[in-house]
Amino acid sequence: MTQQRPRIVIAQQQRLALNTSLQASIRLLRSDTAGLTRYLEEQAAENPHIRLIPPEPPGPGDWLPRWSGVLAVGSRSGMPDDAVASAQPSLIAHVLGAIDAMNLPAKDQGIALALVEALEPSGWLGRPPAEIAKSLNQPPKRVEEVLSRLQTIDPPGLFARNLADCLSLQAKDQGKLDKEMAVLLNHLDLLASGDTDRLAKLCGCDVAGVLQRFRTIRTLNPKPGADFASADPAHLREPDLIAQPMADGGWEVALNRSALPALEVRASPDLDKPRSAAADPKALTAAKALRYMLQARNDTLLQVGREIAARQFAALSEGRGALRPMTMAEVAEAVGVHVSTVSRVVAGTSMDSPRGTWWLRRMFSGGRGNTDPSQPRPAVAAAALRQRLAQIIGAENPAKPLTDKALAAALADATGVQLARRTVAQYREAEGIPAAPGRKRRSFRPV
Repeated sequence: MTQQRPRIVIAQQQRLALNTSLQASIRLLRSDTAGLTRYLEEQAAENPHIRLIPPEPPGPGDWLPRWSGVLAVGSRSGMPDDAVASAQPSLIAHVLGAIDAMNLPAKDQGIALALVEALEPSGWLGRPPAEIAKSLNQPPKRVEEVLSRLQTIDPPGLFARNLADCLSLQAKDQGKLDKEMAVLLNHLDLLASGDTDRLAKLCGCDVAGVLQRFRTIRTLNPKPGADFASADPAHLREPDLIAQPMADGGWEVALNRSALPALEVRASPDLDKPRSAAADPKALTAAKALRYMLQARNDTLLQVGREIAARQFAALSEGRGALRPMTMAEVAEAVGVHVSTVSRVVAGTSMDSPRGTWWLRRMFSGGRGNTDPSQPRPAVAAAALRQRLAQIIGAENPAKPLTDKALAAALADATGVQLARRTVAQYREAEGIPAAPGRKRRSFRPV
């Protein structure tokens, strides 16, 4: 009987370990502007070698791209006439469901329906309440009372008469509609031109008070009904990227510097912070590493954002219906990074444009139909098909809504893409649009 003796064996083995530096790098890639700012503040509070320089607050006249249209047109939404013709079905379905929950008296239901029919994709009313009252042969005061009820529907700003009314409803909902804010909203032209001295006199406050309220206005949404089908409204926070159209038809994409602080590494510790009596070599090394990772994150986000804008230039100009099929693997190959890096950097990040604010992740969409781009009708992005489906439903006869089978046929005629009835039903549900029986409406006048 032989005895087994212990032996020493030398073997080579590969293993991936997530060290602290790699974990921090992944966290930075996955962070949006707000989350990244919080993380940097935490690091600056612990590391005496890190100093954060707050971003310069935007001044009057420095508006995000999504404001460019509404400020120029005043009482209109700034959207093309064909887009204004009918609001998103998901928006209409949302407000009709909210109105049903209000249990309005029968005499007010007809007025509410007329107000809904006047609703534009921006969320504003396309007709003055007085004109609606006249067409219904109803007292203007009664229409105004019903309108006040409808203006309580979320999100705040729906059923606004104009831009100032839209922003007033949102400021009131946030508890920030004081006398000075009301004056500012009634003089948006002066705010857009940067005439802060005159605004300060009108408001009865100093210039600092005007700028403080301007920063609040800048966070509001001028078109609360636009892109309503999105389950994650990106306009509720500062965007990470800003896309501006260029004269040659392309898009200039830049980081939103007004929302992200700059990081400065000090060789000598900050004496105002605790544990800073002497320089700490490890803390200094960590500060330099954080600065490098922050720069790498910003560079990667900017490269990915520019590649997305180059591929989706039509959607940035025309809206979600012009989205093209695009995968993360394609963007990763073009930028020269791993697909997981693209997945992390677009998670929770957004891009502001004149057509609204986009979640970067929602700009990726698989293709349906012909995969050969040389054919007369190439593949269509699934997101664009959902948008086209919403437009078809928006143009249907509300007394005889189309079934899912009929929608599939209409979608095939419009795009050349044949979809199964169950796929059309999935797209419809994704847009928040009820089935045909739930969309059926009968026009009636109040008694």
